[in-house]
Amino acid sequence: MAAVRNRTSDVFGITREIPMNYVVRKAVDASFIDSLARDKHIVIYGSSKQGKTCLRKHCLRDSDYITVHCSNKWSLADLHANILKRAGYELTVTSTVASSGNRKLSAKFGAAIGGVGIGVEGGKETGTQTEVVTKSLELDADDVNDVIAALEQVKFGQFIVLEDFHYLPTETQKQFSVSLKALHENSRYTFIIIGVWLEENRLSVYNGDLTGRITAINADAWSSDELQEVIKAGEVLLNIEFPEEFCNQLIDASQGSVYVLQEACYMACTNAGFFHTADQLTAIGAGVNVAELVKSVVDQSKGRYNSFLVSFADGFQTTNLELYRWLLLPVLITPPSELEKGLRLSQINKYLTANHPHGGNLNPGSVTQALQYSASLQVKKDIKPIVLDYDQSNLRLNVVDRGFLIWLRYQRVKDLLDLIGLPEPKKEGLLEL
Repeated sequence: MAAVRNRTSDVFGITREIPMNYVVRKAVDASFIDSLARDKHIVIYGSSKQGKTCLRKHCLRDSDYITVHCSNKWSLADLHANILKRAGYELTVTSTVASSGNRKLSAKFGAAIGGVGIGVEGGKETGTQTEVVTKSLELDADDVNDVIAALEQVKFGQFIVLEDFHYLPTETQKQFSVSLKALHENSRYTFIIIGVWLEENRLSVYNGDLTGRITAINADAWSSDELQEVIKAGEVLLNIEFPEEFCNQLIDASQGSVYVLQEACYMACTNAGFFHTADQLTAIGAGVNVAELVKSVVDQSKGRYNSFLVSFADGFQTTNLELYRWLLLPVLITPPSELEKGLRLSQINKYLTANHPHGGNLNPGSVTQALQYSASLQVKKDIKPIVLDYDQSNLRLNVVDRGFLIWLRYQRVKDLLDLIGLPEPKKEGLLEL
């Protein structure tokens, strides 16, 4: 009889906490831990649901860091202000106008450290139990120097995690990349930035001065051996055993998506009636149609993917060129196995030249601009997680939701084209890839 009784939902599938079958990846976890000891900011990037957040939760204690979840409505001042709030400050708007044109903030430190509190009124009170030292602090939230001074004033000493950095408006991301250089040179604070993209040097593209000041960690890649470890760790915890053929087929069908693999294992267990650790070693999964199992996993997102296609096709507003609609053409008609590598800008332009009503009269600059704002469009349309992202360094449109790639394998291309109002492509367009 099994000594420990674990819930299947705590082992396989997506959980709020670190899954019990978490697997340490040498190229990822070791790199992250090593980077923490260096005086560089860390960027953890990769597709959605590939373990970016679990990585920092597994390698850091809760007391080691504060977490700021980014919003698509934030300006640079909003981001700076939220960092200070999570660090313990209470902020109120003053009547003083900063050089940026925004009103300055009055900052009061709301946490007690060692019996000492910091406020803004100016003065001193002494009691028998607690000493309250009050200080005046007025700051410009647009000015990173004021942010540094505020953190140093309270001797802040944790890592600062910025989750969902990709949701920030592009302009805010660019502005913060400038702040990040100042934070590197003028303070001892380390930021851990987590974003959904496949571009190693995203922030360095926004600010070339960050080159050499950032360590980028790719959390996207999962080898077959690592995915095998995920399954084996789960088997031990639940006292079950999957057939070797089942494991090999599932790893192949998951296409490097640890999320799909985890969910498929969870469904295989619950379909067989196992919701907790088995009392005795039990074999399950024999005779299971793995392709159908994986399809049932990705079909859970069918509504979201269809909504993404329709919303993305509509663009920011109605235009004559309807570029965002036509940008989906090469995405949908390229075989998923090829799409996984990303679509080069040259490939996209060839597709559009061959198939778009304006053909060769399309301005390549307009296409590039549309691609650069593809992530912003999805954020504005509240598509979470985002599905497409443009790599400005390598001029490549990437699918950053591996579940979408797998889902495409089970769809009729014509149905998807009809859904967004696109005609079937001309043969010469297909030949370009």
